[in-house]
Amino acid sequence: MKIILVSRIDEKGALQYTKDLAGTLASWGHEVCFDISTAQALGCEGSTFPGSGAGIAVIVGGDGSILYAVQKMERQIPVLGINWGEVGFLADIEPSEAEKFLMRLDEDFPVERRMRISLLKEGNFIGNALNEALIVTSRPAKMLRFEVIIDGVPAERFRADGLLISTPTGSTAYAMSAGGPIVDPRIEGVVLVPLAPYLMSSRPHVISTDRTLEIRLESSKPSKLVIDGQLTFEFEDAGSYIVKKASEPAIFVDAKKNFFEKVDRKLRR
Repeated sequence: MKIILVSRIDEKGALQYTKDLAGTLASWGHEVCFDISTAQALGCEGSTFPGSGAGIAVIVGGDGSILYAVQKMERQIPVLGINWGEVGFLADIEPSEAEKFLMRLDEDFPVERRMRISLLKEGNFIGNALNEALIVTSRPAKMLRFEVIIDGVPAERFRADGLLISTPTGSTAYAMSAGGPIVDPRIEGVVLVPLAPYLMSSRPHVISTDRTLEIRLESSKPSKLVIDGQLTFEFEDAGSYIVKKASEPAIFVDAKKNFFEKVDRKLRR
């Protein structure tokens, strides 16, 4: 099996662990390579995701490292996260159990598919998000005005500092901190969470991906669109965003870790 390894590069411990893991995997007969950023940090040759030909990506880091890797993939391959972060909700394996888990992993390993969302502005594709897209004001203390249109029908209009457009996977991330619900990742829906809305009546919504969802930014004020904390776009004017289910989901190695047990263990401690 060919494996591409990705490490967070701001932690020497994570880099050393990744380097040691590469040696272990190679000794088991696997073909191993590093992604470009990890290779540069280790001072060796690396590979892009499209050019690696890997069948699985093993990522040593927190949720940000996993989101980074998913964004870099032109074609999604299975991801296994080894937690080297604070919470690491997307990382199912702890460093102490990784070698034992990988030793038992064969070519027919089970996977779990996680829905992503695609965002288009004025009909032009911008990007895909596994966790969330954030539309936020670029000028502190200046609110934005939003209109939510579902199946062509205006559903809500409000003023707020911003709007989080989250997947169920992202419901345990920024959206939860902003007051949104925890959503079972097996549900295919979009979570809308206004950030600091002017009116208390502006509440989070969960919208089925079977519906047509349009977000109209009515304020002609500078704003930013941030996708998974990885991609940032700046806009100077109002506009319309279409949000829909992405054609290709993210793929995770199924480590048999129950979602609700993880919620209890990682978010309620």
